[in-house]
Amino acid sequence: MFAFIVTVLSFVAPLSRIGAQFGALPARDASVASVLLTLGQALPLAVRTRWPALCLAVAGTSFAVHESLGCPPTFASLGLYVALYSVGAHQERLRRVVPLAATGGYVVLCVVLHTLGSPNGLTDYLVYYMALAAMWALGVLVRERRGHEAERRLLSARAAVAAERSRMARELHDVVTHHVTAMVVQAGAAQYVAESPGRVGEALVAINGTGRRALAELRFLLGVLEATGDSASRTPMPGRVPDLVEQARASGQPVELVEDGEQPDMAIGAHLTVYRVVQESLTNAVKYAAGRRTLVRLAHTPGWTDVEVTTAGTADGTCEVAAPRDTGPHVPGGRGLVGLRERVEMLGGEFASGPRPEGGFRVYARVPTGGAV
Repeated sequence: MFAFIVTVLSFVAPLSRIGAQFGALPARDASVASVLLTLGQALPLAVRTRWPALCLAVAGTSFAVHESLGCPPTFASLGLYVALYSVGAHQERLRRVVPLAATGGYVVLCVVLHTLGSPNGLTDYLVYYMALAAMWALGVLVRERRGHEAERRLLSARAAVAAERSRMARELHDVVTHHVTAMVVQAGAAQYVAESPGRVGEALVAINGTGRRALAELRFLLGVLEATGDSASRTPMPGRVPDLVEQARASGQPVELVEDGEQPDMAIGAHLTVYRVVQESLTNAVKYAAGRRTLVRLAHTPGWTDVEVTTAGTADGTCEVAAPRDTGPHVPGGRGLVGLRERVEMLGGEFASGPRPEGGFRVYARVPTGGAV
């Protein structure tokens, strides 16, 4: 398109006579040769990014012949500047050879013009050469900036991989904390029902199930840590929120699950975040509000999933869960409720946690189902 515009402007008055007149030879009238040479300076610009050296060779040769014949000035002569810029910005191979060859061609043109009687002196030739070299240098500067930007993106991608591995370390912490806490609670409960063989069996089954789930999740997370490239982001992680609820119930925690709306297709990051919000909240409930009624509510709307986990307070209305304040110091590694806040806000969601006015504790997260927004 650019080459077409330059070609059209080269034949449309008054721009057709605006251009670089280098040789200052006696002007001749327009002819078939001048028209062909004008096209030779404009049309090669169509391949200036794909084959910049070829573009410069054709446009430069046409310009040299055009000046040597004393053809009328043409707007297409500006194509030489564009061709030099394109060599600097897009030439990948022979980056030094092409400018040297162009310099040699320029010297030959200067000698030819001087032989044909051009009034230009050495200073004129040097000034014009510096203008042409400046266009090439501008292209080189653009290419270097483009290279720096590509390097920056590469470093950013590597940092993202490191951040993902750090996130997996948090997942390992969350998995171990949740499941081991549940197993300790179940084992402690088994001590008080030792005289009831049936209930002891149920407790042992619950402990066994918790251990198996912990091993399964640890295998998954270790597999992600061993993955390379972007394969980790595509590895599925089932939410299994109902399993978390059943596991908490097996630990003796009265938990109710309420789910409103149809669960949409969720990005793996969003799915995992919802899972971890529920998991951490239930872990805290088992730790600090054992035996208190706990409600897990999931509300699905287009583009969002709202997660709310509440625990009932004591009879005097005090809070049962000790948690970091929203304005408190940052916890290294992002663990606990502070880690949940970081995880949710990283996706562009909302997070809140704190005591309820009527007693107990509330954790709320609004997660975009598509991941980061």
